[in-house]
Amino acid sequence: MFTGIIEEIGTTLNSGLTSGSGEIKIAAQLVLSDAKLGDSIAVNGVCLTVTRIAGPEISFDVSAETLRRSNLGTLKRGDPVNLERALAADGRFGGHMVSGHIDDTGTLIAKQDEGNAVIFTFAAPAGIMHYLIEKGSIAIDGISLTVAALKKESFSVAVIPHSLQQTTLGRYRIGATVNLENDLVAKYIEKLAQPREEETIRPQAKLSLETLQKHGFA
Repeated sequence: MFTGIIEEIGTTLNSGLTSGSGEIKIAAQLVLSDAKLGDSIAVNGVCLTVTRIAGPEISFDVSAETLRRSNLGTLKRGDPVNLERALAADGRFGGHMVSGHIDDTGTLIAKQDEGNAVIFTFAAPAGIMHYLIEKGSIAIDGISLTVAALKKESFSVAVIPHSLQQTTLGRYRIGATVNLENDLVAKYIEKLAQPREEETIRPQAKLSLETLQKHGFA
């Protein structure tokens, strides 16, 4: 589990992940300070497992499913990536619940200065828009952000100077592809609110006075 508070920006050391699957190598410092094989680290919001550590380099295996769902396959040597270690049990919960399981990708379609912030607007698929609410949370390339405005097929976030400096957001150009993860809580609530399959096949009997009398409770 992650919180969407980026710890550092790493650098991509290899490319060529577009053909099915492969390995990604990242140069980093902070996240390597206590990293061990098998640890989870979010790379642009994607939860990956550490498979190799060599000096300032850290490696991860990337599956075909991960490449289908995320923008990792588009990374080139030298590209910056957002990095966050998994939340420690005694850590501060500064952002929101982020699983590191990307739902889909979006596209940056506009950005505009507004006071000390920059308004970023992203086009997103219907599956992403379905779970968004104004002032709700969304993870963009692993960054916990608040939805500032919604339209039918796009949403906007306001990004303060600190976030622009500490993440890759400040380097995005129009047309950039980003990883999107919806609020985990919203997805669970929707799932739990749906009737279970056995209930649709054989609905449970409703509690009534007649039922209570029949079984000797009234």
